[in-house]
Amino acid sequence: MTIAIPFDNSYARLPAGFFSAQVPDPVRAPRLVAFNTDLARLLGITPGDLPEMAQVFAGNTVPQGAEPLAQLYSGHQFGNYNPQLGDGRAILLGEVLGRDGIRRDIQLKGAGRTPYSRGGDGRAWLGPVLREYVVSEAMAALGIPTTRALAAVETGETVRREQALPGAVLTRVAQSHLRVGTFQVFAARGEIGHLKRLTDYAIARHYPDADGPMGLLTAVRDAQARLIARWMGVGFIHGVMNTDNSSISGETIDYGPCAFMDTYHPDTVYSSIDRYGRYAYSNQPDIAVWNLAQLATALIQQVEDKEAAVEEATAIVHAMPALLEREWLGVFAAKIGIDRPGETDKTLVTDLLTRMAREQADFTNTFRALGDPRARDQFTDPTAYDSWVTEWQQRVGQEAAPDSVMRTANPAFIPRNHRVEQMIAAAVNGDYAPFHRLHTVLSRPYEDQPDHFDLTRPPAENEIVQATFCGT
Repeated sequence: MTIAIPFDNSYARLPAGFFSAQVPDPVRAPRLVAFNTDLARLLGITPGDLPEMAQVFAGNTVPQGAEPLAQLYSGHQFGNYNPQLGDGRAILLGEVLGRDGIRRDIQLKGAGRTPYSRGGDGRAWLGPVLREYVVSEAMAALGIPTTRALAAVETGETVRREQALPGAVLTRVAQSHLRVGTFQVFAARGEIGHLKRLTDYAIARHYPDADGPMGLLTAVRDAQARLIARWMGVGFIHGVMNTDNSSISGETIDYGPCAFMDTYHPDTVYSSIDRYGRYAYSNQPDIAVWNLAQLATALIQQVEDKEAAVEEATAIVHAMPALLEREWLGVFAAKIGIDRPGETDKTLVTDLLTRMAREQADFTNTFRALGDPRARDQFTDPTAYDSWVTEWQQRVGQEAAPDSVMRTANPAFIPRNHRVEQMIAAAVNGDYAPFHRLHTVLSRPYEDQPDHFDLTRPPAENEIVQATFCGT
């Protein structure tokens, strides 16, 4: 059987200044280690035999209808503007219209050098590929907008980082790879024609009801506010919320030094390169506003009446904190069983979070066990929970179905950092059983799955992951 991918490429029809045509670099001995059959079915992809799929998803064979390219963008990295970034190790094969009518990109990560590699080798090693595969698919199962993983392939080659590591390629699927930085690069260069063309393209592809640049800004704001609130609700820390990692579609993108919290603390940072906590858990809403302001600055450049555009864009951006707070309250109220929260419910939530931080409670397990004796076991001083739970019980007694609300808001399983690291270590030694087990369990995060209860356990002291790293 020959693999068939129904490409329908729109980005490749944009002017050449938006990208560089780039064929993936072949690898020596590709071997398919994971393939997402459910996602392939949604995309209308007909799988081929294993050797052929390994060749395609490693980049050795360019499938019929693909128009491979590397996208151009710039961005603020930790607050500092870099005028040209772009896909340094990723190649967009093309787009497909899924069976649900949604257009999506199919991209190879780790497919070799591009004109934007900036001295890098364009490759990826196995660890970050498996991390993104598992974590992005877990996010999808949690119901959080995200890029998806279609395939993972070993290359049969090594890549050199601090040591020689096994190479791999990830096939990533996204509603698009348009970023805040995609707009920034044309605005910074004064290429207003390209900026207008990109704005029209983004509106047509993602927000067809948006009215012009400010309509696009509003739509992105709303999508990002919903996304960030949902990150917060599962204790997710992106790690590198640079503008080149901020998708205008409202999807989670670029799983580098990401992590899910174990013990709750608002200042938690895992990223090895975030030395000052810019992208700490509690800072993510503020950074989302900052990133939106950079998008606004770029979009304004194409508007003739700059003064009016600045005034309108300022109002749109300034409305985001209140919107984020409303989204956050909706998410966290559901986590404690409240379907339609009022203003006083915010105090109830924040009181619990304060106690959790002080008493080193596990984020996921505490919320999952609310109302159960196991919840108080999460606190170093269980009386801190006892004195909160009385008021909470009085409040949820006014709700029609608090248990049902909590059950669908609080997962039992998340990709815990120590389990992800153990999975990677095993795979490097040729054992993919932990990878497949973790992926399977995380595909049903809201189910108890008692046979896999060990995956809900926080790390022992010697298992704690202190830092996570970029996937380069």
